[in-house]
Amino acid sequence: MTDVFSDDDLDTITGPLEALLLMATEPLGTAELAQAVDVPKPVVWAALERLQRFYDETRRGFELREVGQGWRYYTRPEHADVIAAWVLEGQHARLSQAALETLAVVAYLQPISRSRVSAIRGVNVDGVMRTLVTRELIEEAGPSEETGAMLFKTTDYFLERMGFTSTDDLPPIAPHLPEASLLEAELAGLAEQVAPAASGREDGAMSENAEIPTADEVGAWTDDKRAEKHEEAHHEPDEAEVPPAADLDRLADPS
Repeated sequence: MTDVFSDDDLDTITGPLEALLLMATEPLGTAELAQAVDVPKPVVWAALERLQRFYDETRRGFELREVGQGWRYYTRPEHADVIAAWVLEGQHARLSQAALETLAVVAYLQPISRSRVSAIRGVNVDGVMRTLVTRELIEEAGPSEETGAMLFKTTDYFLERMGFTSTDDLPPIAPHLPEASLLEAELAGLAEQVAPAASGREDGAMSENAEIPTADEVGAWTDDKRAEKHEEAHHEPDEAEVPPAADLDRLADPS
């Protein structure tokens, strides 16, 4: 069908297509663009590919990409450093550093629970996770089969903002991130080493310096009290406490 249209005919719709794509806040599909300019979809497709080649050949600062089911303009990757410096220096960043780090953890280790993200970052991420959910960058992926905790993953909107078709397009930096399970095990080991030294006590004894007893201290104290009550209930009198036989006879026959 594109053979019916000459190069001049294609040029007549590239301008309107550029205008539509520039004003778009989300990717526009070929069918939607075809309806807007009132030409068949194959013609729109040919015009978009021509624009894409033109931007590549002239090395414009932006490029036209097909992402998901639509087309959209993006800045070129080679200009990322300039843009990032301008955004940071101008304080126009929309996400905080903490939000960016949290988003990166979710993107590379998804699906992942909120607690595992906290373990990797070493801080509570509840507020940051809520922000990312509100901005539709991450979403719930269902409960974990092992723990029942809610898991999170990135959204299609995240892919759109990043200019990716799928998470397979993410830069290969995931191998350099620590596994959450290993980090959690390491933290648990450190906690076990610090607890006895900080308590300054023997097993089963209450810590003198601890303002709030630990669970082990409470358990040991409870076991001691139970043992004491058990001994009292089953205590047998000493020989000195047993009255002699003559006294027992007098008690039995007061006359």
